[in-house]
Parts: sequence; C-alpha cells; structure tokens
Amino acid sequence: MSPQPQSNDLAPARIDPIRAGLLCRCPRCGRGALFEGFLRVPARCAECGLDLKAIETGDGPATFIMQIAGFLVGFSALATEIALHPPIWLHLLIWPPLVAALSLGLMRPGKGLMIALHYRSRSA
Repeated sequence: MSPQPQSNDLAPARIDPIRAGLLCRCPRCGRGALFEGFLRVPARCAECGLDLKAIETGDGPATFIMQIAGFLVGFSALATEIALHPPIWLHLLIWPPLVAALSLGLMRPGKGLMIALHYRSRSA
C-alpha cells in the first residue's frame, strides 16, 4: 500500500461557490467564514486570502429577500383570509413577525449566494 498523501500535497479541491455561499463560507476555498458579525464581510478570507472586499453586492440581496418574503407572507395571508376569515388582530399577530423572521433568516444565505455568484462570474 502506498502512503496517503498529505493534505498540502493535494491539488486544491474544486469547491462549488454556490454551495459555499449558501453555507456562508468563502466561495474560493469553502472553509473561511464569509461574515464577521451578522452581515459584515471581512477584508480577506482567513483561510485562502481571497479579497472579499472587492466583491460588492450592494442592495441586491436585501431586494431579493424582501420580494421572496413579501410574496410568501402576502400570498399566505391572502389565502388564510379567503379560507378562514380570521379577525384582523390575528393577521397582525401572525404575519409581521413571520415576514421579519423570514427576512432575517434568509439574509445571510442570500448575501452569501450573491457574493458567490459574483465571484463565479468574475473568475469564469
């Protein structure tokens, strides 16, 4: 049996930047954290040194997330109103917290995805 090569002897593995972005990891190496705090992007990847500040997403992630959350909650609220006719206070109790939770929950993966798409299109 031949000895197993050391990890630094291997060629860099192909990382799917889309998967890495959704997991909030560096789109080049897939190991480094993509965020410091909630949405702040570090200047460089701690693992591979990729310049993350050069990848600018602007307001794209927030726009897409608001549209997705707004559609899901708006459609659900309309379907609930048509089917069940609940009182307005119940709508106000259910839907605003749901849209806030969806928006906050999808924001990191959404921004990670936009960074990964920008990295992939720039490096292709």
